[in-house]
Amino acid sequence: MIKKIGVVGSGQMGSGIAHVCLLAGYDVFLSDISEEVIENSLLTLNRNLEKQVARGKLSAQEKDEALSKLHHCVGLQGLKTCDLVVEAATENEEIKKDIFRNLTPFLSPGCLLATNTSSISITALGGATDRPDKFIGMHFMNPVPVMQLVELIRGISTSNATFTAIQEVVKRLGKQFVLSDDYPGFIVNRILMPMINEAVYALFEGVGTIEAIDKGMRLGTNHPMGPLELADLIGLDTCASIMEVLYQGRGGSKYKPCPLLIKYVEGGWLGRKTGRGFYDYKGEQPVPTR
Repeated sequence: MIKKIGVVGSGQMGSGIAHVCLLAGYDVFLSDISEEVIENSLLTLNRNLEKQVARGKLSAQEKDEALSKLHHCVGLQGLKTCDLVVEAATENEEIKKDIFRNLTPFLSPGCLLATNTSSISITALGGATDRPDKFIGMHFMNPVPVMQLVELIRGISTSNATFTAIQEVVKRLGKQFVLSDDYPGFIVNRILMPMINEAVYALFEGVGTIEAIDKGMRLGTNHPMGPLELADLIGLDTCASIMEVLYQGRGGSKYKPCPLLIKYVEGGWLGRKTGRGFYDYKGEQPVPTR
């Protein structure tokens, strides 16, 4: 039975995963490369829980009980008692493989492994471990505390027991899941990212302004956010990485990352997390950057 969940990576996704696991009553062990990075994540986690208290979605006692189950550590050794470890590092195959290679020697033989990758092969990542049968993709949507879906992806070796155990975790988190086969981008990003990339091409080619493109999609298709707003929320570096995985795995020009998207990434304009992407977030209201 899964009681203790480790989360590797305390960024936007990792802290969100820790958040929902704590509220579900799990003991959570949050790991990252430095105390400073973890401290920033803890501040974000506490702030997000406070918002839920302020909105009446959570009591102060429930918040305190959740935080009492949170542990944090620098490095991977502190995850050795976990029953499940979820990796939520940057969307880079080699970085993720290195994490799993370094992590598995500390874990018990029965510990399950999951990756929050949004596009990379689950079979390939599982192959970097000593337990591909106990490895699965758990793609949480951003922001994790709000979004109701977890995309589950089985690798070629993922066992039925692992899949069943992870389904139970998803249910306890109060989420729903869809099962995707292990192909580049899975279901959600195979459909979503080309749309975002096409929106960037529309901007690049002068078809419309940032505001026009986003307003058009919000009001014309009833999307809650425009595609460029959404790209900023996801992170333009993540969008570019996913498009590159799709392009390498699927081929075809429709998957090639737009040059403007690459330019923004090269300039460090990564979206909300850096304060500037397709919008500038330094003022009270986001302002288009083009």
